[in-house]
Amino acid sequence: MNLGLTALELARIQFAFTVSFHIIFPAISIGLASFLAVLEWRWLRTKNPVYQDLFKFWVKIFAIAFGMGVVSGVVMSYQFGTNWSEFSRVAGSVTGPLLAYEVLSAFFLEAGFLGIMLFGWERVGPRAHFFATVMVALGTCISMFWILSSNSWMQTPQGFAIENGIIVPQDWLAIVFNPSFPYRFLHMAVATFLLTALMVAAIAAWHLLKGRRDALVKTSFSMALWMILALAPLQVLIGDQHGVNTLRYQPAKIAAIEGHWETNENEAMPLYLFGIPDMQAEKTKYAISIPNLGSLILTHSMDGKVQGLKDFAPEDRPNSTIIFWSFRIMVGLGMLMLLLAFMALFLRKNGRLYESKWLQRFALVMGPSGFIALLAGWVTTEVGRQPWVVYGVMRTKDALSPVSAEQVGLTLIIFVVVYCVVFGIGISYMLKLMHKGPEFIESRPHSDEAVIQASHRPLAAADENFESDSNNNKENDK
Repeated sequence: MNLGLTALELARIQFAFTVSFHIIFPAISIGLASFLAVLEWRWLRTKNPVYQDLFKFWVKIFAIAFGMGVVSGVVMSYQFGTNWSEFSRVAGSVTGPLLAYEVLSAFFLEAGFLGIMLFGWERVGPRAHFFATVMVALGTCISMFWILSSNSWMQTPQGFAIENGIIVPQDWLAIVFNPSFPYRFLHMAVATFLLTALMVAAIAAWHLLKGRRDALVKTSFSMALWMILALAPLQVLIGDQHGVNTLRYQPAKIAAIEGHWETNENEAMPLYLFGIPDMQAEKTKYAISIPNLGSLILTHSMDGKVQGLKDFAPEDRPNSTIIFWSFRIMVGLGMLMLLLAFMALFLRKNGRLYESKWLQRFALVMGPSGFIALLAGWVTTEVGRQPWVVYGVMRTKDALSPVSAEQVGLTLIIFVVVYCVVFGIGISYMLKLMHKGPEFIESRPHSDEAVIQASHRPLAAADENFESDSNNNKENDK
């Protein structure tokens, strides 16, 4: 059952499929863990029960995403051991310890405090519960740290020697803090927070469009849009520096991303807005470009020199046709995120944040954009590294296990079926919870006037009267 493909092609497809499923759930849990910590901090500071109710709603989504992230991540060990055993044999002395550190420092931290975070209300004190929430959020960030350190080392390897064909670590500080790691870590961290903010904003927008105007929905919408406003411009700046760093260490990847074939010796490099790179013809067809802008963005100089793909042997070139468009999808969605943030800011200043139907529709449509941009970014990174699995050191074809195409094809079909069933059920349940929306548990519904203040300041969507109203209500119940 080879599906007309080689074992190498099938193994790459299988890995890409499983990783694409996996990366979505940790991204949700990383972003939501920090969001939950902010919600609980706001509740501790203000005693506003709205924040507590929002916490109890989003922690359900977090728990599902966390569980599915763990289950889908276990499959990675199967991938390394079965399809990519040569990679594990040659480079396992570096990647193995880094992933072990992730398990020992991050996963145990998450698992140790997760139970308190999920079930600790009314069982431990408020500060103890908040500490558990912060520890879980910290654990997710530490996990991201080690995984990105390992993957970044494969992009820009250093701090090692090769002895008898085996990679031997020499300098662990150089390995962990390799040249691409700081940029990729920050870029990924901000991406997870943006993804979460867009998801929260979309769900709030959905309920606003359905007619809900209560404190829970308005608070969610306001907080999410403040987060997008803060993070979207920051992501652009980080991405710019990441691109400059990539040009230095992986020039072939940048050339493929830009569809740039000839080194610009005597003129500035244009920026291609549209085109179809042809790997055989060695040119970008139907190109629409802006003169000089490519040099300006990549080198911060109007006449900066950028190597073209023809400077690299054909067997060393990434597939420009794929990453040319995956990169532009990511960047294009980033520009739309910026537009959403500034449009929301304008409407907030005019007091129409919650009444603008077109903004709510825009936020709803942008809900999946964080996931799409994240996957597009990873496609750009991983396809752009080819034909290397450890850049400049080990080729992908040499990392493959001695497996047949039939074996890999069969397991690929099994993975597709099982993943679609198992994770399809999990995702459908998450969507069901999102469709239902946050519920009033500790707080109670309030009028539009009582929450209008949410549109005027960040992380504070409720009036102080909420707290007093809630306290009065509890006194009346007694």
